[in-house]
Amino acid sequence: MSKPWPDLFLVTQFLEPSLRDAIVAEMKTAPGSAATVYGSTVSGTVDKSARRTFRVKPSNETVALVTQKLLGLKDAIEKRFALVLKECEEPQFLRYREGDFFVAHQDGNTGMLRLETEQRLISTVIFLSRESESPEPDAYSGGSLVFSDFFRQRFRVSPEPGTLLAFRSETTHEVTPVTHGERYSIASWYR
Repeated sequence: MSKPWPDLFLVTQFLEPSLRDAIVAEMKTAPGSAATVYGSTVSGTVDKSARRTFRVKPSNETVALVTQKLLGLKDAIEKRFALVLKECEEPQFLRYREGDFFVAHQDGNTGMLRLETEQRLISTVIFLSRESESPEPDAYSGGSLVFSDFFRQRFRVSPEPGTLLAFRSETTHEVTPVTHGERYSIASWYR
């Protein structure tokens, strides 16, 4: 029997509401810069035709707290995907504003590049804000995480805030353009 597509692992309430809200409040005022894409360089480059979002730099304490929570989930991720993982990359705290997006891509484990990012086996996204079909206060529209495959199947996910979603890094996915509000999320990768 084949596994359902896409092969996803959801952890609801990965971040409890008070912690999630505190992280979002910090992300709204924290400094940052345009997020990079990887492909031709080890450090990545800004390519606004492929990815337009802002990588926020929260406090060291916030980064350490989220990293520890991700490391605490490592055994469950290993068991779920039948893998042995070595480490977790430092999380990226991301703010997508109206018009921001990330084109269809894979995060690693494709055998196509000889970069450090190629060692990524499992990708994670922690959803911090609520997606809505129509404009609402404290929600965003558009900005959906969508998975696709060679057969042109598309699968959109819209988990509740605080949910962690994990998937194999070679799975093609994208973030559609945000049409209203701001989308807050945290991305990280297990190697």
